[in-house]
Amino acid sequence: MISDQDLCKVRDHYPPLKNDLILRVARGQHTEVIPVWTMRQAGRYLPEFREVRSQNDFFTVCRTPSLACEVTLQPIRRFNLDAAIIFSDILVVPQALGMNIEMIPGKGPIFTSPLESPDDLKELDRNIDVDERLGYVFDAITLTRHKLKGQVPLIGFAGGPWTLMAYMIEGGGSSTMSKAKKWLYRYEEASHQLLRLLVDVIVEYLVGQVKAGAQLLQVFESHAGILGPDMFDKYSLTYLQQICQKVKHNLEAAKLEVVPMIVFAKGAHYALHQLSNIGYDVVGMDWTIDPEVARNKIGHEVTIQGNLDPCTLYASKTELEEKIQKMVKKFGAQRYIANLGHGIYPDAEPAQLDFFVRTVHEYSKKLTNT
Repeated sequence: MISDQDLCKVRDHYPPLKNDLILRVARGQHTEVIPVWTMRQAGRYLPEFREVRSQNDFFTVCRTPSLACEVTLQPIRRFNLDAAIIFSDILVVPQALGMNIEMIPGKGPIFTSPLESPDDLKELDRNIDVDERLGYVFDAITLTRHKLKGQVPLIGFAGGPWTLMAYMIEGGGSSTMSKAKKWLYRYEEASHQLLRLLVDVIVEYLVGQVKAGAQLLQVFESHAGILGPDMFDKYSLTYLQQICQKVKHNLEAAKLEVVPMIVFAKGAHYALHQLSNIGYDVVGMDWTIDPEVARNKIGHEVTIQGNLDPCTLYASKTELEEKIQKMVKKFGAQRYIANLGHGIYPDAEPAQLDFFVRTVHEYSKKLTNT
């Protein structure tokens, strides 16, 4: 029997795909059921994930293909989800650029030496070999594709450039990202220099994920809402567009499948129309916008993903069912991927996620058949 280590290198001859719902809807094709998955579906709300983490540092899990594969598969074993998303973290890109990050319990990621001034940009590693620095992610994707046995498609992802820049300057999480925004006002050219560097690495990283077996890509611009319309256009939207264009161009040039791409710009409800016109196949959204408003802004030429408030999973099953049905009905049965409006929270009950998935599937079948 071929070992996991050997499987990491076998980037072809994957088992045939049994459930292509999410790929079809991303491409605008008719589906009989609304596909559903959840951000952070491989995570701390699962006891089996906590068991893995009790024995391994967070980034050790990310860097060990067999462990990353295992936790990616955990929610697929439990729930009738329509996609898996590789277990990793958006901050592996700053790590690849030479920054040191520690995951502190109760605090989250902490950069030991964040960027304080434009002079610090020279400390970043440039012209890196992405295959060498991030090859462990590629190996995890390839292994997971084989281990999924075609059950569902596998999603790869990266953080958006503004979000990564914000973490690199703030040194961790922040409710205002004021240090990073200070750069945008004080050091405009240095900010663009950093964002261009990040775009180059992100593009190569995403293309590498497709080479490794990813069948769908998502870009997480998690701190878009911090910016506001003008700053978002200048420091996020233009770079998100570049990422999409370059990834698709590079995939086509390499004669690889041009996989669908999702953009999730949390808090950027003011920019949904713009986001729907920069080349992405799917626009994800958080829970702060009404589905009907979102559909009107985006139209029916682009697929929408979202947007149940993660806290709704705390509700009774009766209320949860009502909220899910209302959301699904407003978005419509086609060109729609059901998801939460952000990642599932660590104290969510797995049974509630199972109920969410089953309700979406059952109710969408009724909508499709009427």
